[in-house]
Amino acid sequence: MTDIEDIANRTAAGIALAYRSGEAGPVELTECLLDRIAKAKGDNVFITVTAARARLEAKKAQGRYEVGAPLSPLDGVPIAWKDIFDVAGTPTTAGSRLLGGGPAKTADHACVANAAAAGMVSVGKLNMSELAYSGLGLNPHFGMPINPNDRKTARSPGGSSSGCGAAVAGGLVPCAIGSDTGGSVRIPAAFNGVVGYKTSTGRIDANGLVPLARTFDTIGPLARSVEDCILLDTMLRGAVTTPVRHRDLGSLTLLAPKNVVFNDADAAVLDNFERSLEALAHAGVSVRRERVETFDEILEMTARYGTLTAAEAYNEYRDIMESDKADTIDRRVIKRIMDGKRMSADDVLSIQRGRTRLIPKFLGQLGAALLVMPTTPITAPDVAPLEVDDELFHKINLRTLRNTMLGNILDLCGVAMPNGRDGKNMPTSVLISAGHGDDDRLLGYALEIERIVRAATH
Repeated sequence: MTDIEDIANRTAAGIALAYRSGEAGPVELTECLLDRIAKAKGDNVFITVTAARARLEAKKAQGRYEVGAPLSPLDGVPIAWKDIFDVAGTPTTAGSRLLGGGPAKTADHACVANAAAAGMVSVGKLNMSELAYSGLGLNPHFGMPINPNDRKTARSPGGSSSGCGAAVAGGLVPCAIGSDTGGSVRIPAAFNGVVGYKTSTGRIDANGLVPLARTFDTIGPLARSVEDCILLDTMLRGAVTTPVRHRDLGSLTLLAPKNVVFNDADAAVLDNFERSLEALAHAGVSVRRERVETFDEILEMTARYGTLTAAEAYNEYRDIMESDKADTIDRRVIKRIMDGKRMSADDVLSIQRGRTRLIPKFLGQLGAALLVMPTTPITAPDVAPLEVDDELFHKINLRTLRNTMLGNILDLCGVAMPNGRDGKNMPTSVLISAGHGDDDRLLGYALEIERIVRAATH
């Protein structure tokens, strides 16, 4: 029999296949991962481990496999949750000591309940940037999750779903569920070298989550393959099957912007991006390289008025920000939220009207193509300088978020996937995006894009 440690490193779909073939069982695999999680306690990846629940769910899943009656294609597969999802019996911290002091929740969030209905094994809740408001993943309360790609130098795990990316990349779970308001699924996927899928707003109901900016908040999986993301999307929505189908790359056109997204990019990011495009073109994909004026207009709009995220975050947490409780919040998070306080009604309305104009303008240029760009212009940075220099922190944070936040402002869905490494063995990533509601077509192409891009990295 294959070693259980090897099976635990497979994709979620691969683990489920091992169950169906009798190669492994949910109880044995869950115990393997709970052991890994216990040994990695010092890595600051989990905030809460739900071992008793996981063992019970694994035992039930094993019984179903013994009689040949799994509940879903992911029955018995372990999963973990960004700590903005309610999991019955645990508090929901949102990475904050302030919120974490509340009572344990009495019921699961709808997504957690859907996972249980599909037979998945919830092993715990994951660390994150406080209140989900940072692309770098630093947390002064629960520690920064260790990016498993570099054990010598502490590097950013990305944010705000930092623990999600680190848990999947570090072999603690095959999949995790995060949220994305400005890049918080795609950035941790990029920095850790895994796949991250930002769903279209509204595709998965975000009600009940600890919010940041309700206009942009979305739910999405981080996993080891696009296939896993498709299966997880189906599960999160409570669906039984998926309409996603493999797409012929010969019918695909990619729009590669000539402006904004490559500014201040690392050489390895640029080199790996070009290699990915070359491989895709060789596979029959048409590539359009064009200037996207909409991107320049977004940067100008943001510089002039600020962001809706800041305005909504201040509205959401005003009572905390205007009390002595603010002293318990990460100073870098306070700074970003208080930027929203300084915005006027004119600023907010100007941004809203700007989006209304810019979204159709961009989609008119995109047409039937998909957008392609580096997920982040940099690889995971060394965090030591960021901890001591707040100005540098905010500069690198905004640089990290720049490409992904374009997709939130333009209401896109997107899949980030690894496409190579830099000279320090840190992952780079390519982001494929589509218009709002075009998730199924995006995922169908992403299945094939992943195959070509992965082959080109070896």
